[in-house]
Amino acid sequence: MGPTCCFGGCRLVTAAATPEFEAAAEREERRRGLFMALPAYIYLFLFFAIPFGIVVVYSFATRTRTGGTTLSGWNVDSYGRLSEQIVRDVLTRSISLALLTTVLCLVIAYPFAYYMTTVSPTARNLMLVFVMIPFWTNFLVRNYAWPLLLANDGPFSNTTAFLGLGERNILFSQSAVVLGMVYSFLPFMILPLYASIERIDHGFVEASRDLYANGRQTFMKILLPLSMPGVVAGSILVFVPSLGAYVTPDILGGGKNVLLGSYIVTQFGTARNFPFGASLSVVLMVVMLTATIGYFRSGGRNL
Repeated sequence: MGPTCCFGGCRLVTAAATPEFEAAAEREERRRGLFMALPAYIYLFLFFAIPFGIVVVYSFATRTRTGGTTLSGWNVDSYGRLSEQIVRDVLTRSISLALLTTVLCLVIAYPFAYYMTTVSPTARNLMLVFVMIPFWTNFLVRNYAWPLLLANDGPFSNTTAFLGLGERNILFSQSAVVLGMVYSFLPFMILPLYASIERIDHGFVEASRDLYANGRQTFMKILLPLSMPGVVAGSILVFVPSLGAYVTPDILGGGKNVLLGSYIVTQFGTARNFPFGASLSVVLMVVMLTATIGYFRSGGRNL
């Protein structure tokens, strides 16, 4: 029993902070946290774990001659097809596009995020609103707006013609796909970078200038290392969905270059090869989970 004291005629008794008392408090806190997170766990179990388990099961199934799928006679034939040349080509093309999208988003987002940390709070909040505005519109609707902008008689072509560069029709090309991908995923790079750079003590930057460091040296020695959690988080948030993107390449690319997302959809739809499509989906999901785990292990929790 801890010390007692009197206040207003009432005796207040406090318990001693013994190890047993602290352990009981921790257990109670864990139970309370589990109860609060239970709806999220149930949602993830119903709409992620169970569907993913079904996909894993189908990846070991057998495709019949009539295009059906039988769960008897499990095998790994679908995973063996992942080494085929067409799969390697699709995977190489998808990884290249995802890397290019990630690099472009990083190059564009880093100066913008850094500038956001140097302006007044009012201007900063306004810029954050502009970054968040695309999320207020459906992703599919935003992608369907791009063909109107990039068409022969669209604003982009009219602008290039007005500048004397001639009409430029980049719709249904790789350039249009990259443009749409960067537009779609740029906010996912800006927000983590801003959160990371905003926490940097700008006294370090001023100190580097006092020591006669130029801008490149300050960036490479001070800003980039301290903002690396944001760089890693933004890169993963852009690269992972870009790798399996389907809507943007299909609308802006015109189906000329098959990417991983489109290839998986084709297996489930036109080809009706559920086991092969499921195996591709499992591999893609494993890549995403590995990248996410690697992000957290690299210190992403500090972001």
